[in-house]
Amino acid sequence: MMSFDLVSIFLFVSFLFLLKKWMNSKNQVKRLPPGPWKLPIRGSTLHMVGGLPHRVLRDLAKKYGPLMHLQLGEVSVVVVTSPEIAKEVLKTHDLAFASRPKLLAAEIVLYDSSDVAFAPYGDYWRQMRKICVLEVLSTKNVRSFSSIRRDEVFRLVEFFRSSSGKPVNYTKRISLFMSFIICRSAFGTVFKEQDEFIQVMKNVTALLEGFDVADIFPSLKFLHVVTGMRAKAMNLHHKVDAIVDNVINEHKENLATGKFSGQLGGEDLIDVLLRLMKDGGFQFPITNDNIKAIIYDMFAAGTETTSTTIDWAMVEMIRNASVFAKAQAEVHICTLSA
Repeated sequence: MMSFDLVSIFLFVSFLFLLKKWMNSKNQVKRLPPGPWKLPIRGSTLHMVGGLPHRVLRDLAKKYGPLMHLQLGEVSVVVVTSPEIAKEVLKTHDLAFASRPKLLAAEIVLYDSSDVAFAPYGDYWRQMRKICVLEVLSTKNVRSFSSIRRDEVFRLVEFFRSSSGKPVNYTKRISLFMSFIICRSAFGTVFKEQDEFIQVMKNVTALLEGFDVADIFPSLKFLHVVTGMRAKAMNLHHKVDAIVDNVINEHKENLATGKFSGQLGGEDLIDVLLRLMKDGGFQFPITNDNIKAIIYDMFAAGTETTSTTIDWAMVEMIRNASVFAKAQAEVHICTLSA
């Protein structure tokens, strides 16, 4: 019964897609880079991605060149694998490629994409990026969080020492290590719902990074319901919203009494954003939803990227014994000098 339902949905989607393609058949054909042949409806690559995506793209690039075209359902994608062409895309023609594609999960979880990472390029994006660079992540603020970073490093080292001789999930611990740093920097201290918040945020990140068929058929809105993506995104959104809303309200109460929530009595990231919201004077007034969306960006950008980099660095050192030994010697010297 389940397989019959899936076949029926697929045939129905196929019919709608072919109908739309026929109605738009008079449109001018665009000049596109070379790429693999296309299957009807599914596009050029969905039938090829059976392994790791980055390896599949590497193999395709070897065949079709450093600039190739892929068709993912209704979405036309250009893949760049050359440093020279990447410079053209990211520097010479950066304005043409500044915006990210619209994703259902980002619109729901990130308050209609009102963060920096998924906001459309324009005046709002420039304002929020400027706020993050000059205010939220200013040199003064980053330095003020040094004690938090130091405390979490000591906690991590102590964990590994106490686990001597026992198997440890290194990837998980490094991810938690970065999550604790971001939570304390953003919220000022360890809060009662911190563990739940970290887990929910991991689920949100996985949702945004994952593949959903509805995103490659954006005109077929019913797929958002059929695939369960909308319900899943709404569920995570409500969980994150409730937790961060409580934290923001606590910060507002502290500020009303003249106190900051930061680790050493100074401003944490939420304090900074609340101050800017109160001061006003922006083209686009800052709201609670904007603050929540920016906090997600801080969490995602500060945990996934850094923990993944550390993970890869450790793997490479393990593969290179001389580099690993040199790193260990430097750690011992730093420990003795401390």
